[in-house]
Amino acid sequence: MANFANPFVGNVPRKLTKEELIQAVRLNIGGELEAIYVYDAHVQATDDPVAKKVIADIRDEEKAHVGELMTLLKYLDPEEATHFADGEEEVKEMMEELNIKIPSETTMSKNNTENTVGSLIE
Repeated sequence: MANFANPFVGNVPRKLTKEELIQAVRLNIGGELEAIYVYDAHVQATDDPVAKKVIADIRDEEKAHVGELMTLLKYLDPEEATHFADGEEEVKEMMEELNIKIPSETTMSKNNTENTVGSLIE
């Protein structure tokens, strides 16, 4: 969680190398995933409809952040992007073996009407 005791804890005394930036982006993704988990737990833990709506909206914004950071990571490390694509193909093959219909990119994007930085890069 946040470390508010030292306001300079996140500062880096120099520019990051590309490798360090890649590691930092991975850490950012982990932080966003943790935030999603925490916000989702809060949504599930309350019956207040306003709180549920607000916290769920914040949670969903964190999901968009994951998409943005993943897009950045793929840009910074194309080899890693290849591994992601390989993993995606493996899951698609398993789904086909189980006769599970794989949603198309078009179908998935129609379900998500909001654009993010990641969704605008093609």
